[in-house]
Amino acid sequence: MRHGSIPGARGRVRPLNLLGDAALHEPCREVTDFGPELAALVEDLFATMYAAQGVGLAANQVGEPLRVFVYDCPDDEDVRHLGHMVNPRLVQADGLVFRGPEGCLSLPGLEAGTERYDHAVVEGFTVTGEPVTVHATGFFARCLQHECDHLEGRVYVDHLTGWRKRRVLRQAARAPWGR
Repeated sequence: MRHGSIPGARGRVRPLNLLGDAALHEPCREVTDFGPELAALVEDLFATMYAAQGVGLAANQVGEPLRVFVYDCPDDEDVRHLGHMVNPRLVQADGLVFRGPEGCLSLPGLEAGTERYDHAVVEGFTVTGEPVTVHATGFFARCLQHECDHLEGRVYVDHLTGWRKRRVLRQAARAPWGR
């Protein structure tokens, strides 16, 4: 992305993969080509995330099984965090565990109380191959853990148990997109 450009302004909105799509349940491949196709994918991810009014989006949610995600997410102090990660690794998730409402653009309109750590550190690269480390707390830490899960082939429902899991799966089955 050019300096000063608005993320996603040159991207196209892509259709989202929804719960049940096999692409959401398989680990993503490492990015090896940091060329124009990757830059275009990041632009498309931002455009799609904004169109769907999300705070994060992983590449496999638009059918690209690559280790890439974007975010535009506030933390608990309402500080905005905007960026992308290529080949990210969740290197630290610790602190207190909080159960909070969590949703996903691949399960539109649904959310469930999901346990996440309130601190996370993710290391990866920018679209141009520069190393980057992101430290996150609160809601932003939840977002980064959620997006890293996507790249491993997991959705937040995989963290649920008992009645919470049964309820969200029942809601998904009844949702217009779940049929």
